[in-house]
Amino acid sequence: MNPTTALNSTPISSMVLVMSASLIGSFGAVFLKLGAERMKHGFRHILNLKLVAGIALFLGSSVPFVMGIRHGELSVLYPMVSLSYVFAMVWSKVFFKEHISAGKIAAVALILAGVVCIGVGGS
Repeated sequence: MNPTTALNSTPISSMVLVMSASLIGSFGAVFLKLGAERMKHGFRHILNLKLVAGIALFLGSSVPFVMGIRHGELSVLYPMVSLSYVFAMVWSKVFFKEHISAGKIAAVALILAGVVCIGVGGS
């Protein structure tokens, strides 16, 4: 396939599915962290609802991901998975009140720029 047709051969619906998978996976990370907090009270707390929810969200995120990659270019879609890092940073601020430094903002900007460049680079 000609590289200039990569974006054209990747439907928007596939991109939306992969971005949805990234969003779902980022919520999985939130729940894993919440569940891990319970483990401070001992390893016997490894099976807790929040940890199970995090695992379920991570596993569940693979469903829209697989649905998305079956009709598009993997080289366009897979970099969109890195959007989960962007979402995770937002959730870290919202749910855990973590500090967002200028360096983190710059890193997110680079991730977004990379996703855009890969997504439109073939056109």
